Amino acid sequence: MNTPPPPPVLFKRVAALTVAACLLAAGCSASGSASDSGTDSVGEAGGDRLRIAVITHAPEGDTFWDLVEKGARAAAAKDGVELTFAGDPDAAGQAGLVRDVVREKVDGIAVTLAKPQAMRGPVAAAKAAGIPVVGLNSGISSWQSAGLLAYFGQDESVAGRAVGDRLDGLRVKHALCVIHERGNVALEARCAGVKKTFGGETENLYVEGTDSEAVAASITAQLRQDPTIDEVVTNGAQFALTAVTAVKAAGRRAHVATFDIDKDLVTAVRGGDVQFAVDQQPYLQGYLAVDSLWLYRTNGNMSGGGVSPVLTGPAFVTRTNVDAVAR
Repeated sequence: MNTPPPPPVLFKRVAALTVAACLLAAGCSASGSASDSGTDSVGEAGGDRLRIAVITHAPEGDTFWDLVEKGARAAAAKDGVELTFAGDPDAAGQAGLVRDVVREKVDGIAVTLAKPQAMRGPVAAAKAAGIPVVGLNSGISSWQSAGLLAYFGQDESVAGRAVGDRLDGLRVKHALCVIHERGNVALEARCAGVKKTFGGETENLYVEGTDSEAVAASITAQLRQDPTIDEVVTNGAQFALTAVTAVKAAGRRAHVATFDIDKDLVTAVRGGDVQFAVDQQPYLQGYLAVDSLWLYRTNGNMSGGGVSPVLTGPAFVTRTNVDAVAR
């Protein structure tokens, strides 16, 4: 069991309240900025520096995770902690990364639970070593049972249901929900949520997300096979852009919508190539995960009281508000 540190002196409580006020005042979205220096060692924060690790299921070169890392590094710079940020899309690989930082005796770990079962052992090892662990991005239905202190992210089922309602409002008849990673509980929850509220027909298409050409070919083939599909819903900004290309290649008039957003997707929404995007504010997820561990270690604070997730989305980005989001 993770036990809070001894009662802090007064100035630490004042500092924590100041941090909380700054969080409330600052609006962070997909376009949130932070230092791009890439260095892991950041400034002092009045005392010994804490070491915090963020371990995700991110594949290399994914722009969504670049935003999560920006947020994490911004919090690390503010709090004066040394940050390790690493990811592996393979569940066993991610588990190995968590075990590595446990052996290094870091002061806190933030982890994604895209494949919750694979993380149970490493999280248990962290807890046994007295290292506090929080969750971000994936695993909203698993973080408490896994023994995490807090969770920062989007309720993917709620987000999916919101998309289903929006598709009804757009008078969509047949939606194709593209899942680019089998077994990812967050992606499955999104598409299941869409199906739950959408009045038309919904079907899932499983593709290999690491091969963009194969993704495009699969979507194109499905559209040619079934001309009734009038909406393609993807689970990542890069896959939405691939879907736009696939729709054109198939010679169909289907629209494209997506979960998640990046700079290129902002351009696509502005130009009308993508109808809308669901922004879960990845920058904020990275920021809050790191900051929460610092607050816990320095002041005994527990975000969400340890019983409620801290939601960062969903927020819809459309042609009418995309310029505000892009700032």
